[in-house]
Amino acid sequence: MHTFTFMGTAAGCGVPSFFCDCPACAEARADARLARGDCGVMVRRAGLPEDRTPTLVIDTPPDARHQLLREGVRHVDEILFTHCHFDHIGGLGEYEYLVQLVRSGKELPVRGSAEALQGIVAEFHYMDYCLDLHAIEPFGTHVFDEVRYTALPVTHAPGTYGYLIETPSTRLFYASDTGPLPAETAERIRGVDVLVMDATFWKRNWNPNNHHSIQECIAEGLALDAGKIYLTHMCMHYDEPITYAQLVAYLERYDGRVEAAMDGLSITI
Repeated sequence: MHTFTFMGTAAGCGVPSFFCDCPACAEARADARLARGDCGVMVRRAGLPEDRTPTLVIDTPPDARHQLLREGVRHVDEILFTHCHFDHIGGLGEYEYLVQLVRSGKELPVRGSAEALQGIVAEFHYMDYCLDLHAIEPFGTHVFDEVRYTALPVTHAPGTYGYLIETPSTRLFYASDTGPLPAETAERIRGVDVLVMDATFWKRNWNPNNHHSIQECIAEGLALDAGKIYLTHMCMHYDEPITYAQLVAYLERYDGRVEAAMDGLSITI
């Protein structure tokens, strides 16, 4: 049995944003439980002592150190990347110290598309000595700690993947950044037990080729017959700010099938 933990659930500007005084940011300033860091997730074996728990993270957002501390994480064994935009790779530098001080210089395995790895190496060129890079081809698979990860192309920057995550009991698809899913990816994930997907915008979608609105995420998830839908990569600011309280009230119509993910939420897979 494994746990899937939402390390961060916001789009790049976070909630609250330092420059914003909208109702959603004011709500999160008043209640720290409603704050959202940049998107990332963690998958770990359940029921083992922390120092012996195999740990994989997907993406290293700029908030990585704070997120890892919040979850009591003392080691990470592997990293998968969805793509190489700053809000998904900006915290990779924190892992250099993990390699130097904990892994005794042993390289940290890092996987993603060829395009993502190229961007990461360009940004973190000084870390080439401590990263063990492995390109995953579209629809390629990787198995870590008895969990299968299949890289499925999505509609975002070149080389962006969502990951179909499969355990003996659960099929979960995680796509933090995507517009409408490509046909082959959609067919691969049809009927998944859990869908975790981009829900960046509220109502009007500023960038419909690369992101979903909350409404579009739900509509596509229902059309794919996903069992449970978690909204992530939420901005909460645009076009019309929506507070968490208002969003929860809006989602009541789905009788628990759709939920707005929160930072630190863990589910069993």
